[in-house]
Amino acid sequence: MAPNNLLDRLVTFEPTPFPVISVYLNTQADQNGRDNFEAFVRRELKARAKRWTMRTPERESYDRDAERINEYLRDELRPSSNGAAIFACSAERDFFEAVQFDAPIEENHFYISYQPSVYSLARFIDHYPPYVALVADTNVAHLYVFGAGEEIEQRAVVSPNVHRTMIGGWSQARFQRRIDNIRMRHAKEVVEELDRVTREERIERIVLAGDEVIIPMLREQLPQRLEQMVISTLRMDITTPEHEVMKASFEGVRAHDARKDAEKIEDLLDTHLGSGYAVTGARDTLIALTLGQ
Repeated sequence: MAPNNLLDRLVTFEPTPFPVISVYLNTQADQNGRDNFEAFVRRELKARAKRWTMRTPERESYDRDAERINEYLRDELRPSSNGAAIFACSAERDFFEAVQFDAPIEENHFYISYQPSVYSLARFIDHYPPYVALVADTNVAHLYVFGAGEEIEQRAVVSPNVHRTMIGGWSQARFQRRIDNIRMRHAKEVVEELDRVTREERIERIVLAGDEVIIPMLREQLPQRLEQMVISTLRMDITTPEHEVMKASFEGVRAHDARKDAEKIEDLLDTHLGSGYAVTGARDTLIALTLGQ
């Protein structure tokens, strides 16, 4: 389930007199390989239940939701998940939504209200904007759209494989030119599909992955608009499993973000702070804001 689609549904949820549970969990294993979120969930579910008297409609709805949340975490949580968000209100047409992420949610949160609490989800989505990971060789390409720590979409471009027996009798030079033309046409088709995906999904970042043959061909075909979006290039085989593609490309995205953050800080320190157009520290910042600067 795409997090953006879930967020769109959650914000249209009408207020209800019954309790709506919103749970955000960091499901990463610790250094000993153990999960630490289960104790948090048990403690919060038990403590919050005291808000309602037994056998009232509100308490009955809450108890059903608590049971379903426990069942979901026990039976449906993937071992590879590093984050999860759950929203439940059984009294409101058996409402239950859950999503898992490969990217971690930093802290556990538990909310009770009359609507789903979506701030943490919106923050999470904003922290992991979508990007395209393109993995290609000279006749196959896989385009993955990853966002908020999961795959949103996948497309493929497959071109015919040409063997020497298909064009027997040709000279080696003519054969090589034929192969080069086919590969170049494949690269053009891949770039055309990449252009469509980035426009349709409003993507602004691209990770290219492949071998030493296809990567230069792809870069040669990229228009300036797409070239400016490439933030990382990886050596990767076309048979690499999807979860490994996501992990490697996400590391490339994080490294890019870290470099950009460092550049912004360096620019702030060198350009603005030294010329008196910036301040650091809570006190000086508060004074500048108070003065309307």
